[in-house]
Amino acid sequence: MGQTWIKLVADDSAPAASVDSHGADLLVATCLAAAANGDGNALFDLGVAYSTGSHGVECDMIEAHKWFNLAATGGHEDAASCRADVAEEMTAREIAEAQRRAREWLRAGRAAA
Repeated sequence: MGQTWIKLVADDSAPAASVDSHGADLLVATCLAAAANGDGNALFDLGVAYSTGSHGVECDMIEAHKWFNLAATGGHEDAASCRADVAEEMTAREIAEAQRRAREWLRAGRAAA
């Protein structure tokens, strides 16, 4: 069965879609579902959403670092550099919290499998 996924980050060839707040919630929910299934692009796009405060989520560098970290662990090409960029704006405690949340996400995924 194929996986449906809505990309949160517009590619260079297409203009970003205008989405109302209800639609933004749906985009994030869809992306979270894809991330739960191990979709590296969805993990990365959640990092982008949280780092920029877009698509209906508040700007949250801890969450952004978590999602970029998970995407990097999964082999996403750009995630490690984005994680490093976000980390420059964070304290050591915030980074530790982001890493704890990433480990928690991974444990929850293994428990569900």
